[in-house]
Amino acid sequence: MLTFAVRRLVLSVPTLLFISFVIFMLLQLAPGDPMAQVPLTVPPEVKQKMREALGVGEPALVQYWKWLVQVFWTEPKVFIDWLTRDSFLLGWLPDTQLYQGELRVISWQTRSPVMDIVLQRIPQTLWVVGLSYVVGVLIALPIGVYSAYRQYSVFDQAGTFVTMVGFSIPPFFTGPLLIVVFSVYLGWFPSIYDTTHVVNDWDSFMVQLRQMVMPVMVLALQTTAQLSRYMRASMLDNLGQDYVRTARAKGLSEGIVVMVHVLRNSMIPVVTVIALGVPAIFGGAIITENVFKVNGIGQLLLTALFANDLPMVMTLTFIFAFLIVLFNLIADVLYGLLDPRIRYD
Repeated sequence: MLTFAVRRLVLSVPTLLFISFVIFMLLQLAPGDPMAQVPLTVPPEVKQKMREALGVGEPALVQYWKWLVQVFWTEPKVFIDWLTRDSFLLGWLPDTQLYQGELRVISWQTRSPVMDIVLQRIPQTLWVVGLSYVVGVLIALPIGVYSAYRQYSVFDQAGTFVTMVGFSIPPFFTGPLLIVVFSVYLGWFPSIYDTTHVVNDWDSFMVQLRQMVMPVMVLALQTTAQLSRYMRASMLDNLGQDYVRTARAKGLSEGIVVMVHVLRNSMIPVVTVIALGVPAIFGGAIITENVFKVNGIGQLLLTALFANDLPMVMTLTFIFAFLIVLFNLIADVLYGLLDPRIRYD
């Protein structure tokens, strides 16, 4: 298992380099000028100096090499510094003064380091999108298991109805609907997510919890609808296998048969869906974040696309690609832990 993991990590390096090169070259073909948002009163010679400072006039390969050096050398140190100072909990930004002498990936739109902006948005995204994914998984798995075990029961029919609703109704409908019901008429929860709110005691945590309820509900409904169907289908496929009849014939209790033997084998395809869904958390939920004004990664990507901020789009896209490769590896390792028939040696 360790040899397989190391081999996959080594192979992931050229994979990520190839992905980053393709993305960079495709973005180079996109129309857009970083000086387009500069006021017309700025003299042309000043614009030219700004363009040279951003490295826009250099050849594409030179720009790509500089971007690689910045992303793989300076930005990881910024991220490690952010983690070691518990910045995730308090929403602090890295101490950029420590890195003034080093090259950073600079956003064309804000003229500030891209990683500083990303690290500022990550707590908001994880508070809402990350929690909704965890809630959706914790709800979906028991629903899928019990629906399969009690196939065609009232619970199964109700679960099928809820999943159809979750698949059919888009977030841009459920979001405003919840705002009208729970914010306008009932007044239970705020309609706008306060991104400047800081959690430092129990009262502030309750305020944070109240403003997260509605966006988490919208996103968790979609996650629950998807995963519960996968879990139900996988459980039904395994409940009819010969090993289940053998386990029952040996006198094992129904709980042991279902929760140990059947559930473990049924989790193999579901693990893939869960693992590959984790990178989507960091991608944020663009529609939901815009409905509830959550200043997260999804909204940042959308803003960067509209502003033709290529360094920001490039960095965010590469982060998503890295997470997909990483969680693909994690899913493969979990296969070997769940199914003893799978060997990587």
